[in-house]
Amino acid sequence: MRFVRKLMIGLAALAAVPLMAQGPAVAPPAKKVAAPAAPTAKADAPPVTLDRADLEAWLDGYLPYALERGRIPGAVVVVVKDGQVVLEKGYGFADVAKRAPVLPETTLFRPGSVSKLFTWTAVMQQVEAGKLDLDKDVNAYLDFKIPPYQGKPVTLRNIMTHTAGFQESVRYLISSDPKAVMTLKKQMPLALPDRVFAPGTTPAYSNYATALAGYIVERVSGEDFDSYVEKHIFTPLGMTHASFRQPLPASLAPHMSKGYPNVTGKAQPFEIVVPAPAGSLSASGADMGKFMIAHLNDGAGLLKPETAKMMHDYKAPGVGPLNSMALGFYEQWVNGHRAIAHGGDTVWFHSYLWLFPDADIGVYISMNSPGQAGDAGAVRSALFHKFADRYLPGADKPGTVDAKTAAAHAQMMVGHYESSRGSFTNFMSLFGLLGQAKITLTEDGKITLPALDGLGAGARDWVEVEPFVWRDTGTGERLAAEVKDGRVTRWSLDAGSPFMVFEPASAGTNAAWLNPALIFALGIVLLAALAWPVRALVRRSFKADFALEGKARRAYRLSRIFAWLVLGALAGWIGLIAAFSADIGSIGGPLDWLIHLLRILTPLATFGLLITAVWHLGQSIKGKRRWTMKLGAVLLVLAALVLVWVTLVFHLYGFNMVY
Repeated sequence: MRFVRKLMIGLAALAAVPLMAQGPAVAPPAKKVAAPAAPTAKADAPPVTLDRADLEAWLDGYLPYALERGRIPGAVVVVVKDGQVVLEKGYGFADVAKRAPVLPETTLFRPGSVSKLFTWTAVMQQVEAGKLDLDKDVNAYLDFKIPPYQGKPVTLRNIMTHTAGFQESVRYLISSDPKAVMTLKKQMPLALPDRVFAPGTTPAYSNYATALAGYIVERVSGEDFDSYVEKHIFTPLGMTHASFRQPLPASLAPHMSKGYPNVTGKAQPFEIVVPAPAGSLSASGADMGKFMIAHLNDGAGLLKPETAKMMHDYKAPGVGPLNSMALGFYEQWVNGHRAIAHGGDTVWFHSYLWLFPDADIGVYISMNSPGQAGDAGAVRSALFHKFADRYLPGADKPGTVDAKTAAAHAQMMVGHYESSRGSFTNFMSLFGLLGQAKITLTEDGKITLPALDGLGAGARDWVEVEPFVWRDTGTGERLAAEVKDGRVTRWSLDAGSPFMVFEPASAGTNAAWLNPALIFALGIVLLAALAWPVRALVRRSFKADFALEGKARRAYRLSRIFAWLVLGALAGWIGLIAAFSADIGSIGGPLDWLIHLLRILTPLATFGLLITAVWHLGQSIKGKRRWTMKLGAVLLVLAALVLVWVTLVFHLYGFNMVY
C-alpha cells in the first residue's frame, strides 16, 4: 500500500505542472476606480515617503534574508514612480559557480507569463491601428479554423480575459531542447486544444490562447512576432536588453542569468517556452522598468491614452467582488489601492509585475529559482503586501457576518472542487482528479484550503466578512462563492479569480471517494498479482496439487495475468511521471511512444482484468469453492470495476496527441 500511496503522490505532483509558463495576472488599473469594500489589509497608518534611500534600506532588510531562507540564488527588483526609476537593484548571483552578481541593467531574467503583457500590448496596438476588432470571430484573422463551441466563436476579448473556453494543454509548452522551437504558423493548428466552456462564461487560463493572439498579430501586421515586438515595443522604449527569441541572440546570451532548482543545485539549461508569445521573454530589470513606466504613463510610446485606458480599465465579469480581469492585465486590491499586474513562472524563474496607477508606482521582481519548497511564491507575495503596507497603507474596515450564519456558510463550502484550469477530454484529466482542491473546516469552524495556502506568504485565516465572501486576516485577500438554490456552484480567490474558478466535483469524479477507491483497487490488484507466484511456491514446497482445474484454472490464471498487466501499466505511468518531472519537455515528443503504449495497454489491462475477474468469480461460485476464494474474487471484480471506470472517465485511451 505504501507503493500505491507513493504513486498517488507522484501523480498529484504532476497535476501542478500545467502552471508552468504562467503567473498570477494583475491588470493595469484605471486612473479612477472605486475601491471594493473588502480587500484592505492593514489599519490606517501614516505612509512612508517612497524614495531611494528608504526603499533600498527596507529592501536590504527584507530580501537578502528572504532569499537566503528560501535557498534562492538571485533576484532583481525594480521600483518606479512618477515616470522615474526609484530603485533597480540585483541581489545574489546570476551565476553561482562564477560568483557573478545580478546586474539590474544587463542581467537577463525570464519573466515567464509577464511576457503576456507585451503580447496584449501588441494586440491593442493593432486594435488601435484598426486591423483587429476585439469582438470579432478570430477565424477572420487565421489560416485555419477554430470550431465553434455551443454555436459561439472565440473573440480576442475572450482570449484577453481567459474566457475563450480552451482546456489546459501541456504537450507544446516548455522544454530544455532548443529543437522544440517552432513557428507559430506550425504550432497553432498542431496544438489546438479542445474547448470545454462556452466563450465568455468561465475563466480558464490558457497559454495556447495567448500564443494564438501573438499569431494573429503576426498575420495582420505582416511581421513575425519576435521582430514585431522588437520594432514596436522594445525599440520605442529603448529596451536594449530584452528579447522573445529562443535561443537568445549571441549579443544577449552572455547576460542571461542561470536558472537553478535552489542555491545548491546545478545550473539548468535555457528554457524554451514553445508558445513564445505566452512566456518566452528574457529581459533585464532595467528594461522591465521602462515597460512599467510606459504603461503607468497611459501607454506613452506604445499606445494612445484612450487605448491604454481601454486596456487597463476593462472589468470582465468575475466571482462576486473578487479581482477582475482587465484586457490582459488582472487586478489586485491591497489596502484600498487597485493594482494591475501579471505574474509569471517558468520551471526555474519566478516573477511578478504590479502597477499602482492611482499612486503612479510600479514594482517588479524576478527570481532565478523556485527555491526550497517553492518559497519564491511566498517571497513575492510578501513583497507585494509588505511594500503596500509601508508605502501605500489604507484603512482596514471589513464587514462582519454573525457567527451562526458564518458557521452554516462554512459548512456549505466543505467538499472537493475541480479547477476550470485543467484538462477534461484527454488522459491529463487524471491529474485533475489527483489535484482536486479540498475545503475542510478548522476546529473553530472556519474554512481552510491546505493545498492552496502556498499562494500566500503565510497560513490563511479565512473570516466571512459578507455573505459568501471570506477575507484572509493576514493579507486581506478574499475568497468568494456563488450560490444557487442553496448550493455552492463555484468559488475562487483574489489570487486566481480572474483566470480560474473552482466548481464542485461531479459525483463520478469526486476525489472524496474515487481516490480511496483507486488506492483500494490498486492494492487488491497488487495482492492478487503477488499471491499467484507466492502460492505456487508454497504448493511446490509442500508438494501440494493446485485445487482448480479446467475452466476454473484458466479463469484464475488469466485474471492474474491481467493483474500483472495492470501493474505494468501502473509502472509505465510512474515512468512517465518520473521522466516528466526530470524534464517537462520530455512529454512533448521524446515520450510519445510511451504515451501511445500506455493508452493501449491501460484499457487492455483494465477491461481484460474485469472480464477475467468476473469469469473467475463465476467459476468459484459454480465450483463451490471456499468462502475465502469467493471473497477474493469479489474484491478483484470490484477493483477491476474501479479501474475500468477511471480508464473511461479520465480518457486513459485513444490516439489524440494534443493534451
